[in-house]
Amino acid sequence: MTDYKEEEYLLLSGIQHFAFCRRQWALIHIEQEWEENVLTVEGNDLHEKTDNPFVREKRGETIYVRAMPVHSRELGLSGICDMVEFIQDDDGIPLNQEEGLYRAMPIEYKRGKPKKHDADTLQLVAQIICLEEMLGTKIHEAALYYNEIKRREILNITDDMKQRVEAMVKEMHHYYQKRYTPRVKTGKHCLRCSLRNICLPELLEREKVSTYMNRMFAD
Repeated sequence: MTDYKEEEYLLLSGIQHFAFCRRQWALIHIEQEWEENVLTVEGNDLHEKTDNPFVREKRGETIYVRAMPVHSRELGLSGICDMVEFIQDDDGIPLNQEEGLYRAMPIEYKRGKPKKHDADTLQLVAQIICLEEMLGTKIHEAALYYNEIKRREILNITDDMKQRVEAMVKEMHHYYQKRYTPRVKTGKHCLRCSLRNICLPELLEREKVSTYMNRMFAD
């Protein structure tokens, strides 16, 4: 893949938006539109409790790093890992100021419970690709922690998952460079979208927004 310049990096968190709805991602990340609803407020509150930058704690054979900045030149992404656990492992990598070797396991915190779609998983896989590039290692396991069920969902990371993320990020860069907001198929997921009042999914089903606006001005 192409090495991106730092000023070309996209937000890693956008992977989740893009996987859920490409139009939602473009409205937020290209057109800079945003509206709060109860889901985004609860999600922000959870991350405020989780993210405590620059905190590094060691308990037993595990080091816990919260709000760890990550990036990938190959993907052209940057963002934050909620938490990365570095677990002592003879097959791991060395860490600064630490004895022994460690393997990395990122943990992403989410409100609610596991979803039917895989947007959360793809965001976590993007974090893994960044960590692998930065640390020069391979990560085979990660976890999603869902606040509603108070439990981790352990994921085994495959090459297919990484290839999906790479293809998705390439598409994101294409839209971003063109400043293009795609039209998408509407559905039940639109009902709980925080950008419903901006996106106007009912209007999308009938005609393009530009066509609608031109018709209104013509009238």
